[in-house]
Amino acid sequence: MWDVNGQLGNLVSSWTTIPREFSRTISSAIDDSLAAWVVVGWQLFTLPVSLFIHGSFAQLLGNMLFLWVFGRTLERTIGSYQFLLLYLTAGVLIGIIEICTQPQLTAPIIGSTGAIACIVGAYLMQFPQIKIYSVLPLVIVFIPLEIPAMFYLFWWFIQQFFYGIGGLNIPGGFNNCSYGSQLIALLIGVVFMGIIRFW
Repeated sequence: MWDVNGQLGNLVSSWTTIPREFSRTISSAIDDSLAAWVVVGWQLFTLPVSLFIHGSFAQLLGNMLFLWVFGRTLERTIGSYQFLLLYLTAGVLIGIIEICTQPQLTAPIIGSTGAIACIVGAYLMQFPQIKIYSVLPLVIVFIPLEIPAMFYLFWWFIQQFFYGIGGLNIPGGFNNCSYGSQLIALLIGVVFMGIIRFW
């Protein structure tokens, strides 16, 4: 069972969903408990909120870096409203998938990993051949490079892998979405851009 103390623990308890608790609440609601349905509604409401809560500064900074690299160009292309809709919808759907596939999980679902994966998928669908201007730090020398967007996708998945490994031995760890969920989120982004192109 996860255990986070202090103000962070209160924040996480109030504004995130724990799959095991959600599963129990759903069971109670199905048994004709009106109060349980109210709790279910609240827990579903916390899913988009939990996208803005992260388990560590490293996870937050990593996700914000990839959101900045891919998100700003995509937002200019599809518009702010569509971008926000894509981000929130993907995050909520991935949260629901995590609940359905891991109903006994006792760690709260937090972070924007699924939403970021969706943004990356949409970006690669829209700009499959683009190269991103980057700076490679080499000791005290910084070398400017143009790196294919696919490399950033690969690096992002490696980064998420190490986040997951690092959280395995943390008793108070949080749940970061699984690789399967990240792949689904990536495909959501691809399908979303395909629909926009068709329209």
